[in-house]
Amino acid sequence: MQQRIYFDNAATTPLDQEVLDAMMPYLTEKFGNPSSIYSYGRESRLAIENARKSVARILNAHPAEIFFTSGGTEASNTAITASVRDLGCTHIISSPIEHHATLHTIEYLHHNGEAALSYVELLPNGHVDLDHLEQLLSGTEGKSLVTLMHANNEIGNLLDIHAVGNLCKMYGAIFHSDTVQTVGHYPFDLRNTPVHFISAAAHKFHGPKGVGMLYINENVKIKPFINGGSQERNMRAGTENLYGIVGFARALELATAGFEADSAAIKGVKLYMMEQLKKHVRGVSFNGDPVGNSLYTVLSVSFPKTEKSEMILFNLDIAGVCVSGGSACTSGADQGSHVIRAINNNPNQVTVRFSFAKSNTREEVDTVVAKLKEMI
Repeated sequence: MQQRIYFDNAATTPLDQEVLDAMMPYLTEKFGNPSSIYSYGRESRLAIENARKSVARILNAHPAEIFFTSGGTEASNTAITASVRDLGCTHIISSPIEHHATLHTIEYLHHNGEAALSYVELLPNGHVDLDHLEQLLSGTEGKSLVTLMHANNEIGNLLDIHAVGNLCKMYGAIFHSDTVQTVGHYPFDLRNTPVHFISAAAHKFHGPKGVGMLYINENVKIKPFINGGSQERNMRAGTENLYGIVGFARALELATAGFEADSAAIKGVKLYMMEQLKKHVRGVSFNGDPVGNSLYTVLSVSFPKTEKSEMILFNLDIAGVCVSGGSACTSGADQGSHVIRAINNNPNQVTVRFSFAKSNTREEVDTVVAKLKEMI
């Protein structure tokens, strides 16, 4: 069998063995419903609350500010919808390169007549224009919701979350940040970050799929997005994903403990791939701000469009290389990437996102670059 090279870690990461080991008892013998009052149930409830405390400690938040969800999409939907319906936001400010979990939610609220909608302009390198953001905030009557992602999942650009948060504070706006690509990849200090909501998903940092987290600042009071039970302190109805929550916390603990070594190694692989592509593939270019304020796990590459390169994703797949044409959430669609269209709408280029994790190596980069030379 040919070796498979996995360079699509921004879509999902492999489950860490230590995370699976932590989850297994709750998949087998410790299966009590956390809402039950007998010992099995109490044991499960304790596991969830210990996980909550661990996550809160790592993010420097209060445990009462941490709510477990089914993933980043539910978390972002909850924060955005509650900001309009419960917190009185009549104007939403976002960017055209957000994840569809944000874009589709704000478009729905706008088309439903619940809020006005503005998009902040982007600088040529794909970063948010903070001067334009301030113009939008200062020119708005009523309360605004600003929803901007911390790191873009396709091009890797990082937002200055403190600068945006301070602008929101100045103009009395609510601030939600989709931090799905950064929780588990960067240290957070939420007590000293001016943000009302952040979203996270375990499978982006070697945890299980189907479990996420919403941070709700203790000064914010919203109503449940999902009704039908008193779970998550009356905020999120439905029996908790017990083993997923345990897995989320363990994955975050491991990611935090290994951050310095892992991030340096992963960044080294990314920079090595940039260097090798420039050396061996004519006409290659990079999207966003890859050597500046950028996520160390993501590299967005544009290749000249040729008859051969138009089939690049298909041919890489046949060669055993897993990559994405943009966001994995739309990798099977024909319309291409809304992010790339917004920052680099060049019909003569084909874009591939390579995204890395701690298991990737320079030898894998050499193999992929050799295959790409044949395909371009």
